[in-house]
Amino acid sequence: MPFQDPEKLLMESPFFWKLLVYCSVCSVLDMHNAFLSASAIARQYNLVTVPMAKDPVRVLVTGAAGQIGYALVPMIARGVMLGPDQPVILHMLDIPPAAESLNGVKMELVDAAFPLLKGVVATTDVVEACTGVNIAVMVGGFPRKEGMERKDVMSKNVSIYKSQASALEKHAAANCKVLVVANPANTNALILKEFAPSIPEKNISCLTRLDHNRALGQISERLNVQVSDVKNVIIWGNHSSTQYPDVNHATVRTPAGEKAVRELVADDAWLNGEFITTVQQRGAAIIKARKLSSALSAASAACDHIRDWVLGTPEGTWVSMGVYSDGSYNVPAGLIYSFPVYCQNGEWKIVQGLSIDEFSRKKLDLTAEELSEEKALAYSCLS
Repeated sequence: MPFQDPEKLLMESPFFWKLLVYCSVCSVLDMHNAFLSASAIARQYNLVTVPMAKDPVRVLVTGAAGQIGYALVPMIARGVMLGPDQPVILHMLDIPPAAESLNGVKMELVDAAFPLLKGVVATTDVVEACTGVNIAVMVGGFPRKEGMERKDVMSKNVSIYKSQASALEKHAAANCKVLVVANPANTNALILKEFAPSIPEKNISCLTRLDHNRALGQISERLNVQVSDVKNVIIWGNHSSTQYPDVNHATVRTPAGEKAVRELVADDAWLNGEFITTVQQRGAAIIKARKLSSALSAASAACDHIRDWVLGTPEGTWVSMGVYSDGSYNVPAGLIYSFPVYCQNGEWKIVQGLSIDEFSRKKLDLTAEELSEEKALAYSCLS
């Protein structure tokens, strides 16, 4: 419930009005004294519940002056990430060459006059940015440029995430939740985990919700149904072109009840072929179309990821998150791998017991192999 004026809440309570009538009689119809008496009695005996304003949550966004950061911070400030009753203080970090642009983002946040935004820290200092944060959304990273070898990109990102992990380790709030968005997201998250050992492994994740949402969107368009009626697709593995978008357990809400996606689509060739490649390559298609990356949908997916993690997933619904593998579904332990998860009380759990057919098994193993190779490459950069 959004925070409301306590007196307004009292006056909206049916019990309070009964109490007010009684106090009016006792006060010989002195309504002012009657109101004060009724209010005091209601508060003293907790007869009317008045919700307290929530303390602000400190949310860090790295790379905040970039495209995704610019799309993300107003969503956070408006309550899209943590709910319409949760005040926030934004911590925005970027590199020194982006300092002027970062200050411009801060000016716009002030100008937007978001009621939930209780403060803004805009800085190029990683310690200042990380101090006291409850949630960290790691958008900043080193993108692969033309002519760069894969190891060169990995080496740059290992250096960035080693530094930021150390700052979070020393200065973030206890039980800080971390979401890595910057690519290679899974392996960046793994490096962060290595250099922030006091942050529990369950609190470090990477973004595959964008791929999950893309899969929902493709099924929605194919069946001409509302995307909110489609649920329980799965993204397995790496946030890369080896990811496996899986609809074997997905359903659609229809007037006749929930129906399996495979049954409704009735085209296994499309589901096992074009659907998978469309989701896998959607990012590249958007870059080709708009000459820029998919900042809007990535920012929205980051909000979805954190919101469900903090506030919980609806009963019977799961989402995809890149999390630390415990060996479930025969995925090698020690990788950050995308699984189907459900969330309760601020914690995620991998959905267990789903059947995996032979086609899916090969896809799960293929993307795990790529992640194992990335892990080995990242560790070689460390040494």
